[in-house]
Amino acid sequence: MSKSVGAVVAVLGGVVLALQARINGKLGGALGDGLLAAVISFVIGLVILATAVAALPSARAAVGRLTDRLRTGHLRPWQCLGGTAGAWYVTSQGLTVSLLGVAVFTVAVVAGQVVSSLVVDRAGLAPGVPQPITAPRAVGAALAVIAVGVAVSDEFGRPGHLWLALVPALAGVGLGWQQAVNGQVRAAADSVVVASALNFAVGLVALLLASGVDVALRGLPAALPSQWWLYLGGVLGVFALSTAVFAVRLIGVLMVGLCAVAGQLAGAVLLDVADDVVQPATVAGVVITFVAVGVAALPRRE
Repeated sequence: MSKSVGAVVAVLGGVVLALQARINGKLGGALGDGLLAAVISFVIGLVILATAVAALPSARAAVGRLTDRLRTGHLRPWQCLGGTAGAWYVTSQGLTVSLLGVAVFTVAVVAGQVVSSLVVDRAGLAPGVPQPITAPRAVGAALAVIAVGVAVSDEFGRPGHLWLALVPALAGVGLGWQQAVNGQVRAAADSVVVASALNFAVGLVALLLASGVDVALRGLPAALPSQWWLYLGGVLGVFALSTAVFAVRLIGVLMVGLCAVAGQLAGAVLLDVADDVVQPATVAGVVITFVAVGVAALPRRE
Protein backbone atom coordinates (compact mmCIF):
# COMPACT_ATOMS: atom_id res chain seq x y z
CA MET A 1 0.00 0.00 0.00
CA SER A 2 2.82 2.43 0.85
CA LYS A 3 4.40 1.83 -2.57
CA SER A 4 1.08 2.54 -4.28
CA VAL A 5 0.74 5.78 -2.32
CA GLY A 6 4.29 6.76 -3.26
CA ALA A 7 3.64 6.09 -6.94
CA VAL A 8 0.40 8.10 -6.99
CA VAL A 9 2.06 11.02 -5.18
CA ALA A 10 5.01 10.99 -7.62
CA VAL A 11 2.68 10.94 -10.65
CA LEU A 12 0.72 13.86 -9.21
CA GLY A 13 3.98 15.72 -8.72
CA GLY A 14 4.80 15.14 -12.38
CA VAL A 15 1.44 16.58 -13.46
CA VAL A 16 2.15 19.69 -11.40
CA LEU A 17 5.64 19.94 -12.96
CA ALA A 18 4.07 20.08 -16.41
CA LEU A 19 1.89 23.01 -15.33
CA GLN A 20 4.85 24.70 -13.63
CA ALA A 21 6.94 24.41 -16.80
CA ARG A 22 4.15 26.04 -18.82
CA ILE A 23 3.82 28.94 -16.36
CA ASN A 24 7.58 29.48 -15.91
CA GLY A 25 7.99 29.35 -19.67
CA LYS A 26 5.45 32.13 -20.11
CA LEU A 27 7.09 34.17 -17.34
CA GLY A 28 10.47 33.72 -19.02
CA GLY A 29 8.97 34.80 -22.33
CA ALA A 30 7.41 37.89 -20.76
CA LEU A 31 10.73 38.83 -19.11
CA GLY A 32 12.83 37.84 -22.08
CA ASP A 33 15.05 35.90 -19.65
CA GLY A 34 14.36 32.30 -18.61
CA LEU A 35 17.08 32.30 -15.95
CA LEU A 36 15.62 35.33 -14.21
CA ALA A 37 12.20 33.64 -14.33
CA ALA A 38 13.73 30.65 -12.52
CA VAL A 39 15.19 32.95 -9.86
CA ILE A 40 11.77 34.52 -9.26
CA SER A 41 10.20 31.06 -9.02
CA PHE A 42 12.82 29.90 -6.51
CA VAL A 43 12.49 33.07 -4.41
CA ILE A 44 8.73 32.66 -4.12
CA GLY A 45 9.07 28.97 -3.28
CA LEU A 46 11.72 29.65 -0.64
CA VAL A 47 9.61 32.38 0.99
CA ILE A 48 6.69 29.96 1.27
CA LEU A 49 8.84 27.21 2.76
CA ALA A 50 10.75 29.52 5.12
CA THR A 51 7.43 30.85 6.41
CA ALA A 52 6.23 27.29 6.97
CA VAL A 53 9.42 26.39 8.86
CA ALA A 54 9.08 29.48 11.07
CA ALA A 55 5.38 28.88 11.74
CA LEU A 56 5.41 25.12 12.42
CA PRO A 57 6.92 23.92 15.72
CA SER A 58 7.49 20.49 14.16
CA ALA A 59 9.51 22.06 11.34
CA ARG A 60 11.62 24.10 13.76
CA ALA A 61 12.34 20.93 15.71
CA ALA A 62 13.29 19.26 12.42
CA VAL A 63 15.90 21.96 11.79
CA GLY A 64 17.49 20.98 15.11
CA ARG A 65 17.49 17.31 14.14
CA LEU A 66 19.07 18.13 10.80
CA THR A 67 21.79 20.20 12.49
CA ASP A 68 22.50 17.36 14.94
CA ARG A 69 22.76 14.84 12.09
CA LEU A 70 25.24 17.07 10.29
CA ARG A 71 27.31 17.63 13.43
CA THR A 72 27.52 13.91 14.24
CA GLY A 73 28.33 12.93 10.66
CA HIS A 74 25.16 10.89 10.08
CA LEU A 75 24.41 13.28 7.22
CA ARG A 76 27.25 14.53 5.03
CA PRO A 77 27.40 18.20 3.95
CA TRP A 78 27.44 17.19 0.26
CA GLN A 79 24.09 15.44 0.77
CA CYS A 80 22.58 18.88 1.43
CA LEU A 81 23.51 20.21 -2.01
CA GLY A 82 20.68 18.65 -4.03
CA GLY A 83 19.37 22.08 -4.94
CA THR A 84 22.42 22.71 -7.13
CA ALA A 85 21.18 19.98 -9.50
CA GLY A 86 17.86 21.76 -9.88
CA ALA A 87 19.65 25.02 -10.57
CA TRP A 88 21.85 23.33 -13.20
CA TYR A 89 18.76 21.83 -14.85
CA VAL A 90 17.18 25.26 -15.21
CA THR A 91 20.45 26.74 -16.47
CA SER A 92 20.82 23.96 -19.04
CA GLN A 93 17.41 24.91 -20.43
CA GLY A 94 18.60 28.42 -21.12
CA LEU A 95 21.87 27.19 -22.62
CA THR A 96 20.61 24.52 -25.00
CA VAL A 97 16.85 24.50 -25.69
CA SER A 98 17.06 27.14 -28.41
CA LEU A 99 19.72 25.09 -30.25
CA LEU A 100 18.55 21.55 -29.55
CA GLY A 101 14.81 22.08 -29.47
CA VAL A 102 12.49 20.93 -26.69
CA ALA A 103 12.31 17.37 -28.05
CA VAL A 104 16.02 16.51 -27.96
CA PHE A 105 16.43 18.38 -24.68
CA THR A 106 13.63 16.39 -23.01
CA VAL A 107 14.82 13.01 -24.24
CA ALA A 108 18.39 13.77 -23.13
CA VAL A 109 17.23 14.79 -19.64
CA VAL A 110 15.07 11.69 -19.21
CA ALA A 111 17.86 9.42 -20.48
CA GLY A 112 20.33 10.91 -18.02
CA GLN A 113 17.81 10.78 -15.19
CA VAL A 114 16.80 7.13 -15.57
CA VAL A 115 20.42 5.95 -15.89
CA SER A 116 21.37 8.00 -12.83
CA SER A 117 18.35 6.68 -10.93
CA LEU A 118 19.36 3.07 -11.59
CA VAL A 119 22.89 3.78 -10.36
CA VAL A 120 21.97 5.72 -7.20
CA ASP A 121 19.37 3.11 -6.25
CA ARG A 122 21.99 0.39 -6.72
CA ALA A 123 24.57 2.35 -4.71
CA GLY A 124 22.10 2.97 -1.88
CA LEU A 125 22.44 6.76 -1.99
CA ALA A 126 18.71 7.16 -1.33
CA PRO A 127 17.01 6.23 1.95
CA GLY A 128 16.21 2.54 2.34
CA VAL A 129 18.07 -0.53 1.17
CA PRO A 130 20.03 -0.57 -2.11
CA GLN A 131 17.98 -1.80 -5.07
CA PRO A 132 19.71 -4.01 -7.67
CA ILE A 133 19.54 -3.32 -11.39
CA THR A 134 17.10 -6.05 -12.36
CA ALA A 135 15.87 -6.79 -15.86
CA PRO A 136 12.38 -5.28 -15.22
CA ARG A 137 13.91 -2.06 -13.86
CA ALA A 138 16.34 -1.76 -16.78
CA VAL A 139 13.60 -2.46 -19.34
CA GLY A 140 11.28 0.03 -17.62
CA ALA A 141 13.97 2.70 -17.75
CA ALA A 142 14.59 2.06 -21.45
CA LEU A 143 10.84 2.19 -22.17
CA ALA A 144 10.61 5.55 -20.41
CA VAL A 145 13.22 7.05 -22.73
CA ILE A 146 11.42 5.57 -25.74
CA ALA A 147 8.11 6.93 -24.45
CA VAL A 148 9.42 10.47 -24.16
CA GLY A 149 10.98 10.16 -27.62
CA VAL A 150 7.60 9.13 -29.04
CA ALA A 151 5.79 11.90 -27.17
CA VAL A 152 8.00 14.64 -28.61
CA SER A 153 8.71 13.00 -31.98
CA ASP A 154 6.84 15.73 -33.87
CA GLU A 155 9.36 18.30 -32.60
CA PHE A 156 12.66 16.68 -33.59
CA GLY A 157 14.86 18.52 -36.03
CA ARG A 158 18.13 20.28 -35.18
CA PRO A 159 20.68 17.50 -35.79
CA GLY A 160 23.61 19.86 -36.24
CA HIS A 161 23.76 20.56 -32.51
CA LEU A 162 23.19 17.05 -31.14
CA TRP A 163 26.54 17.09 -29.32
CA LEU A 164 25.01 19.72 -27.02
CA ALA A 165 22.63 17.01 -25.77
CA LEU A 166 25.40 16.09 -23.32
CA VAL A 167 24.49 19.23 -21.32
CA PRO A 168 20.85 18.27 -20.59
CA ALA A 169 21.89 14.61 -20.21
CA LEU A 170 24.21 15.68 -17.37
CA ALA A 171 21.35 17.74 -15.95
CA GLY A 172 19.24 14.57 -15.96
CA VAL A 173 22.02 12.70 -14.15
CA GLY A 174 21.96 15.46 -11.55
CA LEU A 175 18.19 15.13 -11.08
CA GLY A 176 18.54 11.45 -10.17
CA TRP A 177 21.23 12.31 -7.62
CA GLN A 178 19.15 15.22 -6.32
CA GLN A 179 16.17 13.00 -5.53
CA ALA A 180 18.42 10.59 -3.65
CA VAL A 181 20.18 13.16 -1.45
CA ASN A 182 16.98 15.12 -0.82
CA GLY A 183 15.50 11.88 0.43
CA GLN A 184 18.44 11.53 2.83
CA VAL A 185 17.87 15.06 4.12
CA ARG A 186 14.20 14.31 4.59
CA ALA A 187 15.04 11.15 6.53
CA ALA A 188 17.58 12.98 8.71
CA ALA A 189 15.23 15.86 9.54
CA ASP A 190 12.06 13.74 9.41
CA SER A 191 10.41 16.67 7.64
CA VAL A 192 9.42 17.18 4.01
CA VAL A 193 9.12 20.94 4.61
CA VAL A 194 12.68 21.33 5.93
CA ALA A 195 14.18 19.14 3.20
CA SER A 196 12.33 21.12 0.53
CA ALA A 197 13.33 24.46 2.07
CA LEU A 198 17.00 23.47 2.11
CA ASN A 199 16.78 22.37 -1.53
CA PHE A 200 15.24 25.70 -2.56
CA ALA A 201 17.80 27.69 -0.56
CA VAL A 202 20.80 25.90 -2.06
CA GLY A 203 19.30 26.06 -5.56
CA LEU A 204 18.58 29.77 -5.20
CA VAL A 205 22.19 30.52 -4.24
CA ALA A 206 23.40 28.67 -7.33
CA LEU A 207 20.86 30.44 -9.55
CA LEU A 208 21.78 33.85 -8.17
CA LEU A 209 25.41 33.24 -9.08
CA ALA A 210 24.44 32.24 -12.62
CA SER A 211 21.90 35.03 -13.05
CA GLY A 212 24.42 37.59 -11.80
CA VAL A 213 26.55 36.85 -14.85
CA ASP A 214 23.43 36.85 -17.04
CA VAL A 215 22.25 40.25 -15.79
CA ALA A 216 25.74 41.71 -16.14
CA LEU A 217 25.75 40.71 -19.80
CA ARG A 218 22.12 41.38 -20.72
CA GLY A 219 20.80 43.78 -18.09
CA LEU A 220 17.53 43.64 -16.18
CA PRO A 221 14.14 43.54 -17.93
CA ALA A 222 12.33 46.84 -18.31
CA ALA A 223 9.40 45.79 -16.10
CA LEU A 224 7.87 42.76 -14.43
CA PRO A 225 4.66 41.39 -16.01
CA SER A 226 1.44 42.28 -14.20
CA GLN A 227 -0.42 38.95 -14.61
CA TRP A 228 -0.52 37.41 -11.10
CA TRP A 229 -0.75 33.82 -12.33
CA LEU A 230 2.69 34.06 -13.94
CA TYR A 231 4.14 33.96 -10.41
CA LEU A 232 2.54 30.65 -9.41
CA GLY A 233 5.54 28.64 -10.61
CA GLY A 234 7.21 28.83 -7.21
CA VAL A 235 4.09 27.54 -5.45
CA LEU A 236 3.82 24.64 -7.88
CA GLY A 237 7.54 23.96 -7.53
CA VAL A 238 7.16 23.60 -3.75
CA PHE A 239 4.39 21.07 -4.25
CA ALA A 240 6.22 19.10 -6.94
CA LEU A 241 9.50 18.92 -4.99
CA SER A 242 7.70 17.91 -1.82
CA THR A 243 6.03 15.00 -3.59
CA ALA A 244 9.43 13.69 -4.76
CA VAL A 245 10.98 14.12 -1.31
CA PHE A 246 8.03 12.25 0.23
CA ALA A 247 7.86 9.44 -2.31
CA VAL A 248 11.55 8.56 -2.75
CA ARG A 249 11.75 6.70 0.57
CA LEU A 250 8.71 4.62 -0.37
CA ILE A 251 9.50 3.64 -3.97
CA GLY A 252 13.13 4.58 -4.68
CA VAL A 253 14.71 7.06 -7.06
CA LEU A 254 14.03 5.18 -10.30
CA MET A 255 10.32 4.74 -9.66
CA VAL A 256 9.97 8.36 -8.55
CA GLY A 257 11.59 9.45 -11.80
CA LEU A 258 9.45 7.15 -13.97
CA CYS A 259 6.23 8.14 -12.20
CA ALA A 260 7.12 11.83 -12.46
CA VAL A 261 7.78 11.46 -16.20
CA ALA A 262 4.43 9.70 -16.59
CA GLY A 263 2.75 12.52 -14.69
CA GLN A 264 4.49 15.19 -16.77
CA LEU A 265 3.34 13.60 -20.03
CA ALA A 266 -0.17 13.14 -18.65
CA GLY A 267 -0.13 16.79 -17.59
CA ALA A 268 0.98 17.77 -21.07
CA VAL A 269 -2.02 15.92 -22.49
CA LEU A 270 -4.36 17.68 -20.06
CA LEU A 271 -2.90 21.05 -21.06
CA ASP A 272 -3.34 20.12 -24.72
CA VAL A 273 -6.96 19.24 -24.04
CA ALA A 274 -7.45 22.61 -22.33
CA ASP A 275 -5.96 24.29 -25.40
CA ASP A 276 -8.14 22.08 -27.63
CA VAL A 277 -5.02 20.71 -29.37
CA VAL A 278 -4.40 17.04 -28.58
CA GLN A 279 -1.21 15.50 -30.01
CA PRO A 280 -1.56 11.74 -30.68
CA ALA A 281 2.19 11.29 -30.16
CA THR A 282 1.93 12.71 -26.62
CA VAL A 283 -0.96 10.37 -25.81
CA ALA A 284 1.07 7.42 -27.10
CA GLY A 285 4.01 8.54 -24.96
CA VAL A 286 1.79 8.60 -21.86
CA VAL A 287 0.61 5.04 -22.50
CA ILE A 288 4.16 3.74 -23.04
CA THR A 289 5.40 5.53 -19.91
CA PHE A 290 2.75 3.96 -17.71
CA VAL A 291 3.70 0.58 -19.20
CA ALA A 292 7.31 1.39 -18.29
CA VAL A 293 6.28 2.13 -14.69
CA GLY A 294 4.42 -1.18 -14.51
CA VAL A 295 7.36 -3.13 -15.91
CA ALA A 296 9.88 -1.47 -13.57
CA ALA A 297 7.63 -2.25 -10.60
CA LEU A 298 7.62 -5.99 -11.32
CA PRO A 299 9.16 -7.92 -8.41
CA ARG A 300 12.56 -9.49 -8.84
CA ARG A 301 12.58 -13.21 -9.45
CA GLU A 302 14.50 -15.07 -6.76
